[in-house]
Amino acid sequence: MAEVEAFDYIIIGAGSAGGVLAARLTEDPQVRVLLLEAGPEDDDDMIRIPAGFSSLFKTRWDWNYWTVPQKHLAGRRADWPRMKALGGCSSMNAMIYIRGHRADYDGWRDEYGAEGWGYDEVLPYFIRSEGNTRLASPFHGADGPLRVEDRRFTHELSHAFVESAVAAGLKRNDDFNGATQEGAGLYQVTQYRGRRWSVADAYIRPAQSRPNLTVRTEAFVTRILLDGHGEPRATGVEYSRAGVVEQARAEAEVILSGGAINSPQVLMLSGIGPGAHLREHGIDVRVDSPGVGQGLQDHPVAGTIIETHGTSDLAEAQTLGNLMRWQATRTGPLVSNIGEAGAFFATRDDITAPDIQIHVAPTGFYHNGIHEPVRRMVTIAPTLVDVHSRGQLRLRSADPRWHPHIDPQYFDDRRDLDAMVAGFRRVLDIAWQGALASYLRTPFEPSVREPSDDQLVDVIGRLAQTLYHPTSTCAMGTVEGSVVDPALRVYGVRGLRVVDASVMPKVVRGNTNAPTVMIAEKAADLIAGGA
Repeated sequence: MAEVEAFDYIIIGAGSAGGVLAARLTEDPQVRVLLLEAGPEDDDDMIRIPAGFSSLFKTRWDWNYWTVPQKHLAGRRADWPRMKALGGCSSMNAMIYIRGHRADYDGWRDEYGAEGWGYDEVLPYFIRSEGNTRLASPFHGADGPLRVEDRRFTHELSHAFVESAVAAGLKRNDDFNGATQEGAGLYQVTQYRGRRWSVADAYIRPAQSRPNLTVRTEAFVTRILLDGHGEPRATGVEYSRAGVVEQARAEAEVILSGGAINSPQVLMLSGIGPGAHLREHGIDVRVDSPGVGQGLQDHPVAGTIIETHGTSDLAEAQTLGNLMRWQATRTGPLVSNIGEAGAFFATRDDITAPDIQIHVAPTGFYHNGIHEPVRRMVTIAPTLVDVHSRGQLRLRSADPRWHPHIDPQYFDDRRDLDAMVAGFRRVLDIAWQGALASYLRTPFEPSVREPSDDQLVDVIGRLAQTLYHPTSTCAMGTVEGSVVDPALRVYGVRGLRVVDASVMPKVVRGNTNAPTVMIAEKAADLIAGGA
């Protein structure tokens, strides 16, 4: 039998957290790191072209997850695209750079006991990661590896939305990540000179030439290896590559960065999770941790879609001419990230932070994609970002190839549905006045300009989908149900951490990629400091 390879750290998952960790830990030339990624290299043109991201859904690049039927989505199952390649979902997302609200991080600290994760403590890690081409201190970094820029192309409908939102009473906001999040404006994006700039571009590739970093793609981790009696220790991993089962030993730590779906699944397959549930699947319980897979949250989104006139639709822009323009100059409509503009606001006077985020797409974007341009449209989508509903993730089988049971329980808490209805009302008020109204022809969804609450609930039930932001299935903190401590160490296991979006005790108010990068930046310091 071949000798088992040994490394100091083994990182499971080369996504938005794992890629950052691999780069930061190997800055120390004495530290040996193995980075394992279940997917292949990120070598598809549609990864690079910003407007092409939804064409990756339901392809070989997608884990192709589905939820169980959702009561408040008219009994539908919702598909959850998740990227399977270097860079993880940073190679397939809409590239919107949003950090969340100060209240999110202070809430992690004050409500969940996540000491060290308040806003003032995490801000330096956002700044360290960021290379912003327009904005500067005290809130932004200019020299970090993650490039952030204003898009080289913005559709006229996106500009018109901002003007209408301001006319409707929202303040103009040119920096959603600065002193205040509230207001309307254009989103900055994780692009570099008109092409996607993923974690693979920002962190992994610059580090790959280091002799102390080993990157293995198409390496599907099946379990974490645990030794010892009493409190076990993570000693390595088992993974399958090209049909061969291999093992690797971690002399310092195993770090699980698989994301909100894969991380709890791997923990449970390894015997760490709710004891009764693991025993149902014949899995030996090493650590009875009831919180693993619990607390699942996501941002549900459902758009009002309106037919337009006197303008274009981004669906028409996917032509050979625009492709050649993008290839030659990195300009033109293919630079669009689709969700170009937006806003944050509170739907009630008694809450102090936004509960709704708007995403504006100058096309018909629904059912997870852009559709054939049989009619020109604009989508203005309220997104619930202060989520009260909690779901769960469970195993379907002890076979790691089986997808888990995913149940986000969208709108299970009535406050969530009430906020979405109020968000729709505000969107409709914005849309049919000011600069945007001049481009609008007729309502498509909902089909009337002044729908009743019941009609809005019907639209939400038929159209609501994921905004691709699952979190909280391995929550950090010191309260009942916490899976990892504030240093991201798994309770009950030595030498094992979870570092990804699953550790968020509550989903942040905004897109989750930048916060996940921040978590990994801070984790790198925690790991190095504890080595």
